[in-house]
Amino acid sequence: MATANQRGQHAHDQATGSRPEASDLQALATQLRRMNGEINRLVQEFAGTHGLHATDVQALAAILDAREPMTPGRLREHLGLTSGAVTACVDRLERAGHVRRVRESADRRVVHLRYVPDAQVAARTYFRPLAEAAAATRSRFDDGELAVVVRFLTAMNEELSLVRSDDR
Repeated sequence: MATANQRGQHAHDQATGSRPEASDLQALATQLRRMNGEINRLVQEFAGTHGLHATDVQALAAILDAREPMTPGRLREHLGLTSGAVTACVDRLERAGHVRRVRESADRRVVHLRYVPDAQVAARTYFRPLAEAAAATRSRFDDGELAVVVRFLTAMNEELSLVRSDDR
């Protein structure tokens, strides 16, 4: 069965009569791997500087990016970890002063994970060069080009979120 991305690409190819060249796909894959490697390098450096694991930094990003209050259960689903591994991760983040567990509802069993403001400022300061690189890169694209890039990255992330190790 074709993925949504494959179906969308097929429809695009039929409408435009074009197919990407194999070398274009190779170049795209190479550049995505390079970008991933550079971001991972920065994440590893941040993790090492703060005595964290790379997974802990992924958890911090998930807490920061969450559209609703993050719970340990949602964090477990997002990271694909066991309950015990998420508990250990949150314990490390809490001990390091990056997050705190907050009970905000009448149901005392519900725990929200909040990024500690001072830790958030420290992370923003550390990752400022990444934000500046993104801004400098963005300035080289017009709004239409950027919309295509965002659309591509959104679709790529959606497809990747469907890939799980138990599928292989």
